[in-house]
Amino acid sequence: MSYLVISFSHKNTDIEMREKLAFNDTELKDRFLKNILACDTTKEAVVLSTCNRVEIITRSSNIKNSSKDIIQKISDFSGVEFDKLYKRADIYDNDGAVHHLFTVASALDSLVIGETQIVGQLKDAFRYSQGKGYCAQNITRVMNYAFKCAANVRNATSLGTGSVSVASTAVAKAKEIIGNTTGIKALVIGAGEMSELTVKHLLASGFDVIITSRNMKKAQNLADTFEVNVDVAPYESLTALLGQVPVMITATSAPYPIITSSNAPEASFNRYWFDIAVPRDIDDIDLPNLQIYSVDDLQDIVNENMSLRAEQAKTAYSIVSKNSLEFFDWLKSLEIEPVVKHLYTKADEIIEKKMANAIKKGFIKAEDEENIRKLCQTVITEYLHAPSKELKNISQNMECDIVVGSIQKMFGLTNDSDLSEKYRCEHLSKN
Repeated sequence: MSYLVISFSHKNTDIEMREKLAFNDTELKDRFLKNILACDTTKEAVVLSTCNRVEIITRSSNIKNSSKDIIQKISDFSGVEFDKLYKRADIYDNDGAVHHLFTVASALDSLVIGETQIVGQLKDAFRYSQGKGYCAQNITRVMNYAFKCAANVRNATSLGTGSVSVASTAVAKAKEIIGNTTGIKALVIGAGEMSELTVKHLLASGFDVIITSRNMKKAQNLADTFEVNVDVAPYESLTALLGQVPVMITATSAPYPIITSSNAPEASFNRYWFDIAVPRDIDDIDLPNLQIYSVDDLQDIVNENMSLRAEQAKTAYSIVSKNSLEFFDWLKSLEIEPVVKHLYTKADEIIEKKMANAIKKGFIKAEDEENIRKLCQTVITEYLHAPSKELKNISQNMECDIVVGSIQKMFGLTNDSDLSEKYRCEHLSKN
């Protein structure tokens, strides 16, 4: 079995394709996960779907068969032709899959290098699959280690500090265009996590913020979380607001455009609309004095961000590579530890059996039983010390699987596969 990751991101697909691939509906995602796990070669699965990427993280006994089956089912779900998807998909196998996953978790593969939302989104995706029973020990191990890697990158670099998200990038672009933001109104459509980040960055940049949402209670609750005044406007006034404010940023989870030619008014002043939702919230609209930016249009600021963070990124990539190698070493050690444990357990069973038989036949006195047991255990411990140490060294070598299999067969040892809780990573519970 190998780890398999199929990736569609801003690196290999444009926003038109990504919005077709996005899993914004939990029911659709659940159905898709069930469908791909129905394939005999695909075991365990997590789907990460964000505005910039769709990642399918699985285990597979046949990479070629699983890849084709998964992409076919993505094609069925999205309506995008199989050949087009297969050509665009980045398919990662085993060590490549683990390295890619760690890179994604550490925000090194993001549109904005170092953005802080991705690890939380990955944790949410993992928790969903775990709660549904779609992933087990092997995915649990690699995901927990990915979170550990992300924490290592955050602790060793400054990539996670400052304003590094699609929301902050949109606000930075707006501020660059507007210049002096004092007294400039900015409208935020939506009241979710991305909208909250957007409001924070707008306020920090000096904009006067208005929030509107279909869910007015949620919008008001969001506005109330800020120490400075944030206005809340009824969603019914959206058209009027669009004709009054120069800056608008929308980040809803609507499956279709909420702003079209029918509700987009003309204005005599310059307006700048930022659509950071996938699927897009803004339809193709051509109006005078209006500039619309989608996620992909923010690439210039992203490029500047990457340039400034290049040295930090080098350090981060070296951490990812090191953690990827350590992960596989750790997996090998997990294979060795049950073998060593079972060798000692098997020896203890033999000692107990022979002790009982010797007492029964009168070869030893009952009052000497404990001392003789300790002597036998001392002999076994000393005898197995060198082989146990050598086994742990073998875990670093390519022949590990062969050696472990041979020892298990020779000594009649069983596999100890229930280790997911014992080796559960503490980073899962941390944000």
